[in-house]
Amino acid sequence: MPPFLNAIIEWLRAGYPDGVPESDYIPLLALLRRRLSDQEVARIATELAGSGDLHTDKIDIQVMITRITNSLPSEADVTRVRTRLETHAWPDPGED
Repeated sequence: MPPFLNAIIEWLRAGYPDGVPESDYIPLLALLRRRLSDQEVARIATELAGSGDLHTDKIDIQVMITRITNSLPSEADVTRVRTRLETHAWPDPGED
């Protein structure tokens, strides 16, 4: 088993020595969901901004996240990339 998976199993066994109660499965899975790092958000926003298309939509962001991470994007990650684009990458609408 990969070390990362072993670490998760050890963490679960320490927290739930008698096994995970059925009602705790969903909250645990939510905790284990991958989240984009700040560096990944910056990289994705830079690549999208570098394409020259100022009309980047949700689909474009989702595709880029999937390409970079090989996993499905969460709404929170799409929002983080969109915010990064709006505040750092897109030119001011008043600029030529």
